Amino acid sequence: MFKQGKVGFIGLGIMGKPMAKNLIKAGYGLVVYDVAKAPVDELVAMGATAAATCKQVAQLCNGLLFTMLPNSPHVKEVIMGENSVLDGAKRGLIIVDTSSIAPLAAQECYAAAKDKGVSYVDAPVSGGEPKAVEGTLAIMVGGDEDAFDKVKELLLIVGASAVHCGESGSGNTTKLANQIIVALNIAAVGEAFVLAKKAGVDPEKVFDAIKGGLAGSTVMNAKVPLALEGNFKPGFRIELHIKDLQNALDTAHEVGVPVPLSAGVMEIMQALKVDGKAGDDHGGIIQYYEKLADIEVRK
Repeated sequence: MFKQGKVGFIGLGIMGKPMAKNLIKAGYGLVVYDVAKAPVDELVAMGATAAATCKQVAQLCNGLLFTMLPNSPHVKEVIMGENSVLDGAKRGLIIVDTSSIAPLAAQECYAAAKDKGVSYVDAPVSGGEPKAVEGTLAIMVGGDEDAFDKVKELLLIVGASAVHCGESGSGNTTKLANQIIVALNIAAVGEAFVLAKKAGVDPEKVFDAIKGGLAGSTVMNAKVPLALEGNFKPGFRIELHIKDLQNALDTAHEVGVPVPLSAGVMEIMQALKVDGKAGDDHGGIIQYYEKLADIEVRK
């Protein structure tokens, strides 16, 4: 239903750019905006239209607008600030915010949008840059179910799954649960493989031996081969996972849930940030254990 005109897309970073490209490849026209010029030019070369402001994206798009931004303040500014989406939005617009933000911030955006006759769904994604490129992200959605039903077809262009989790904020609460599990899994993998290497066992053989058993996971399959190469080029930066864990800790404390393991991994990530590794991929958590044990897990 949204092919008659252009779909808006704001935020063309590591995740947003490949997602936008997949929509173009599927035959959708886009109108795009980002604070950086290079990704906008890249999308324009594929047929997209560049907008000068977030307000203009809302004015030019045809009923649907995606956002993919770093954190809650960025989303609130883009949707509710000066020259914002809601300044240019027509009644009936659906905003699909694929950013990972605090659930309360998502609920604020939902309420502000509703006041303008606009639908807002929080639809954070999981899978990192590789799955964004492939169009196989896992998408978890909060907000009105009728809005979700209208946009599900497009969500399944950028993702392999899209699940409606409940009312506004539910998508981001689900994403926080996801990020806790991913962070703890990466930390466990780092700890285990440094132990194996320090004890004199070939980490490649350890990987081959355990990946098909109960300890095997998507996280291990994705991160161990890169760690063995010493490749920590970001698909998802440590500094962004710190942001997600902070949102998880804040939300957990607000609802009265102790999260001691999450707090422990947050401190590991903070130590890596102090060590100048905030821009590394979150698979680089293994470097924390390597430094403590004075050994590198490499081929």
